[in-house]
Amino acid sequence: LGNKIGDQYILGIIGFIITGVGLPLLAIIACSKGDGTFKTLSSRVGNKFSVIFTAILFITIDTVLFTITTPNLALIALLVILIVKGLIMPIGTITETNAINVFSNSLLEGYQTMDAIAALLFAGVITTSLKTKGYKDEEMPKMILKSSLVAVIGLAFVYGGLTYIGAQTTELTTGEIGKTGLLLLISRNILGSIGPALIGIAMFLACLTTSIGLLSAGSSFFEKISNGRLPFKINAIVISIISLLLATLGVDKIVLLSAPILNILYPVCITLISTTLMSKFLTNIKAIRLGVYTSLFFGILFAIPGINLNFIPLAKLGFGWLIPTIISVALGHIIFREIKEENAIA
Repeated sequence: LGNKIGDQYILGIIGFIITGVGLPLLAIIACSKGDGTFKTLSSRVGNKFSVIFTAILFITIDTVLFTITTPNLALIALLVILIVKGLIMPIGTITETNAINVFSNSLLEGYQTMDAIAALLFAGVITTSLKTKGYKDEEMPKMILKSSLVAVIGLAFVYGGLTYIGAQTTELTTGEIGKTGLLLLISRNILGSIGPALIGIAMFLACLTTSIGLLSAGSSFFEKISNGRLPFKINAIVISIISLLLATLGVDKIVLLSAPILNILYPVCITLISTTLMSKFLTNIKAIRLGVYTSLFFGILFAIPGINLNFIPLAKLGFGWLIPTIISVALGHIIFREIKEENAIA
């Protein structure tokens, strides 16, 4: 991201952190408003929707994130060293790249972390941990906010720092350079010849621990919803094979292929999170369902190649689903309230 936007890195950092760090935090807080799991959000739309959409999220995160590194302690420590040294001793001059729509594109780039999806699926781990420590339901949002603060600051520093270091490479690269290649270039310039090897080892450790966790969670989920007809071992083997095949494509192609899928899933996730957080004011379940399905419909519509929908507000920026979703929720509250009142009168 930093390599593409150059001198506009501050705007890029803000956009990326909103969806890459802020949204996952909101997802966990939203889940804590109920039983602490994603079911709190998705079941408001319907049980069938909850199962199907959760399955899709698990398939996406198990096959895509399985093959893309998620930072663990070793990798984060190495990245912090890279960032701090890059801040003290810049590896290049930040130049103008004439990038357009930097903020909106950075918001969309934040989707690629899939941290919000992971937060929705694994929020239960956090809430369960807090409950075992004796915290009550009404205390959950506040405690989650406190406990997540360190992680939020840490991730913001890493994502922001890498974007800034990436902006320093605008003069060091010519033409297109892949995400992995750019990280190796940065590590070599900052840490010397041993840099790429250290990054490789840290990535291996990060991928290993993350993959095991995702594989176990996904396999257990599909075994549970199939009432044992899809055994854990079979699920694990299938997920592993699919992930292995995807891994041969390389990070950049995986990101390219996952972008349309995430552009469909994220609007639904954002709608579920926001309507749950505003549940005190948005009390009409039918209106919320209408909003969720509207976000899904427009997400799919915008993912279809060749369809020009630029006449819709924010469509050119990648957020054409937003206004229709807001309108549908608002209209849903009016329409379904009137229907309820008419039935009551009748």
